[in-house]
This record gives sequence, C-alpha cells and structure tokens, in this order.
Amino acid sequence: MTAVRPAQPIKLYGSPISGHVHRVRLFLTMLGLPFESIELDMRKRENRTPEFLARNPFGQVPVIEDGDLTLADSNAILVYLNERYSADPSRWMPRDAIGAARVQRWFSVAAGPLAYGPAAARVMVLFGHATDPTETVKRSHALLSVMETHLQQQPFLAGPEATLADIANYAYVAHAPEGSVSLDGYPSVREWLARVEALPGFVPMVRTAVGLAAEASS
Repeated sequence: MTAVRPAQPIKLYGSPISGHVHRVRLFLTMLGLPFESIELDMRKRENRTPEFLARNPFGQVPVIEDGDLTLADSNAILVYLNERYSADPSRWMPRDAIGAARVQRWFSVAAGPLAYGPAAARVMVLFGHATDPTETVKRSHALLSVMETHLQQQPFLAGPEATLADIANYAYVAHAPEGSVSLDGYPSVREWLARVEALPGFVPMVRTAVGLAAEASS
C-alpha cells in the first residue's frame, strides 16, 4: 500500500514542553509527514484566545489543521494520522479485535492514570503550583508499578511490536523525573523507553530546565 501524502504541511498547534503535543510530533516524524509547528505560550493563555477556541473549544493542545480538517485531542489525532497517512495502518493499530482493544486500553491509561499521575506531577513542578504533590506522586508510582510488571512480560505496551499505545504513553513516563517521580526502581520501564527511543524517526521531547537540573544531579 502506498502512503498518501498531505497536499500541504500539516499545522500542529501546541507547546514544545507538552507531552500531548509530543505524541503527535513524534508520530508525524515517524510517518515522515511534512508539518509546521505553531507554538502557543500557555503562560500567556494563548490557548484561550477566541481564535484558538474556535479550533478547540476546550482550549487544549494539540490541535492539527490538515487542509480543511481541524482536529483536537492527541489520541484522536494519532488514530487519524495512522488511518489517513500510514502505508500500513495495521502496523500501529492492530486490525484484530484483541490487538485493537489492547491499544485502546493504553489510550485510556494515557488519558487517565498517566494524565493524573506523572503528567500532573510534572505540571506542578514546571509551573510552581502550591498544591501538595504527595498524592499525585503516589498515583504516579502506582502506575509505574503496574507498567513495570506488565513490561516484564512483553517488550511493548500492547504486544511484541510498538503501536500507538507506546506513542501515546512515552513522553510523560520518560519525563516523569521532571515531576519528582524517579524511574530508578523500574528497570523494565526504562528498557521500554529505550526501545521506543530506538524506533526509526524517533525525536525526543525538549528537556526543561527542571529536567536538566535533575539529570545533572543524578
């Protein structure tokens, strides 16, 4: 099957430090698709302007514009890009019922335990929230413990090969230390991160000052 190419570069609206945005950027790069990054300053609430809210009334990033199509939600965008532009859509989203369900399960993890665990802990640190992080860090380690046990049995989240499940969950796990959530006790998780990073076309998410400081002190 020959891959379809967009008529013009896909516009990607977001912030370079957002793991949700990185999911999309990573998959666009892996598929070799042309795209234009349009960065929004979240501190200045550029995601709450009338212009942006017309693209996504929830005011969340990422959003893509592909020709006449405007689409929000990182996991929905991953599915769209795969179905529209991948030369082999089944490579990233299995066509059998069990395989597809396994990917969907990890989409739910990305939107639930990951978002309210490592991602939330990272936001607290990056933006200096005064909220007590204890429960959020505890939730993060509960998730990582489940992932550790799961990844002791197989190399990728949904099976023996990388899928959209791995793309959706990678960034916030890799950057969990930026939220004071250590990965030291999770060797299988760290090995999984390395396998994702070894995939063709992989691009990392930018390291924040907090992340760089954590690396320097480790």
